[in-house]
Amino acid sequence: MHETSLILTLSCRDRPGIVAAVTRELFEAGANIAESAQFWDRQSDRFFLRIAATAPAHMPVEALAPRLEPVFSQFGMEARLVDAARLPRVLLMVSRFDHALQHLLYQVRTGWLKAEIVAIVSNHEDARRIADNEGLPFHHLPVTRETKAAQEAALLALVEETGTDLVVLARYMQVLSDELSRRLSGRAINIHHSFLPSFKGAKPYHQAHERGVKLIGATAHYVTADLDEGPIIEQDTERVTHAMSADDLVAIGRDVESRVLARAVKYHCENRVMLNGHRTVVFA
Repeated sequence: MHETSLILTLSCRDRPGIVAAVTRELFEAGANIAESAQFWDRQSDRFFLRIAATAPAHMPVEALAPRLEPVFSQFGMEARLVDAARLPRVLLMVSRFDHALQHLLYQVRTGWLKAEIVAIVSNHEDARRIADNEGLPFHHLPVTRETKAAQEAALLALVEETGTDLVVLARYMQVLSDELSRRLSGRAINIHHSFLPSFKGAKPYHQAHERGVKLIGATAHYVTADLDEGPIIEQDTERVTHAMSADDLVAIGRDVESRVLARAVKYHCENRVMLNGHRTVVFA
């Protein structure tokens, strides 16, 4: 028998009865809860809830949403109900370093990352062969200071044309304008090494090697107008030693960047990330 798979995420001011009200309505609609996670942030006094459930085929998301609306209104909830069977449409952006891009494509190919890649965009031609090998559209959008506004307009047009749900900056080495960052708020993820604010600029791993760093890390976060300071989704580290060369650090960095970005994209695509001001709640 066919079923509807759905994911409900919501947040609101904390008060008694939230879970009871939501689960009662789901039960009366014939839904069966498969997964549930909740969190009360005492600092902001906000409550966060994620529920994955199945419902009868005659109760799709479009029919279930109006039934839940009175509960959303009663508690002043910010809520989102999605069809879990629909694959998020993801646009990948890259410059010349393609390790994070290749890892994402592999995870989609194996089925670990459930997403539909709609296109690869780059300001260089290097990644065209990767797109060709994967059978994906490739868009070369070169950018200079003089052409930045036109290039970003073309990118936004592509996002709209492809119905992109998420833009992933898989080592795309261009700073997005404040306007583009705002337009993509909550639906663009970036990856960078975790040395920041130290070791800015060129060859950060070589700078770290010169200073005898003992931990290599990476941070995946939502893109905001504040460069590399958006809400953090995922981080990880790897230990390094004095015996390693700068090139060893670069190789370790490539690996941890790829893994961290893939996990962040997976969490987002599975609706496991909820914004909490400048922070995130991640039901991993």
